[in-house]
Amino acid sequence: MPSLTYTDAVGGALERLRGVGFEYGPRFVNHAPMAAEALAYMGYADAVPAWVEHNLRTHTYDEAPGPRWAIDPADPDDWRPALGDFTRLADWTGLFARELGLAPWPEVLARWWPRLLPGMSGVLTHGVIRTAHAVRALARAEDGAADRLLRDELAQGLGYWAARYASHTYGIRPGEEDPRTGRDQGAPDTGDDGGAAAALDGLVAEYAGAYAATPQRHPVPLIHSITGPAAVRLVVGHLPAAQRHVSYLVARDVSASMLGWFSAPAPPAPAVPRGLPDLTEVFATAAAIGDEHAIKLAEVAVRHHALAPDPRLAAAAHAANQGLARFRR
Repeated sequence: MPSLTYTDAVGGALERLRGVGFEYGPRFVNHAPMAAEALAYMGYADAVPAWVEHNLRTHTYDEAPGPRWAIDPADPDDWRPALGDFTRLADWTGLFARELGLAPWPEVLARWWPRLLPGMSGVLTHGVIRTAHAVRALARAEDGAADRLLRDELAQGLGYWAARYASHTYGIRPGEEDPRTGRDQGAPDTGDDGGAAAALDGLVAEYAGAYAATPQRHPVPLIHSITGPAAVRLVVGHLPAAQRHVSYLVARDVSASMLGWFSAPAPPAPAVPRGLPDLTEVFATAAAIGDEHAIKLAEVAVRHHALAPDPRLAAAAHAANQGLARFRR
């Protein structure tokens, strides 16, 4: 039996990572809070402290930009121009820390999600992914002691998303609903009764199949066509019903765009891969490799297979494990 609980492991990781920068090298992303949460969620809580220490030894994170001036959340003419401005990162995280100190986190999330959603594609969706891991941790919190750390992490996720915002889909203005009907022929009519969640499950499986079937020069970039919509799936149940369908639409279009960015073919027809290891073994292999992308993708595969079983999920995670094991030699 693990000696650390999920909340203890996540809280300890966030305490150790306090003040660590958001990026390193040529704009690579700090995945440590996300991977630590994924390990804890998968029952590897006792492995989290050593994994975090190894990550800090092997990565030199850049110092984040300092605060410039406060952003007024009530004035769109103030906060809109700051979207996508990485020099305003501390201003954004400060804004969300203040907001989360004044209102319940689901209320803050619902207010800002439609404003940030059109910028989901920034830094390969890492803003929404970090936000989603923080949301899951808050939703699973076992006691109030870790609440401050978890709210701070949500502020970091939302702030990073805002600072690396990159407008991509439909020309949606921040804070507005999808200007189209939201019911185009290529999208299922998800309604507001859980249909968006099911559509996202299908999207994750579809792009898992594309990943598993695509020869790649590097195993990492196209992973985000899977983990991006999987992050939206983590959050969508905490959103007001009116925000769910457009969240699916944006996630769908961002993942489709990634195929073009990385010269991958369109997702193939569903196939049944053969000879795949059990998903428990797939995740254990990812944890042993230690790569944050392997860990996060394997966690997505396990989680989504429980929601909507599909062999393409295991195929993608297994392919990533193989590619990352070779790449890290």
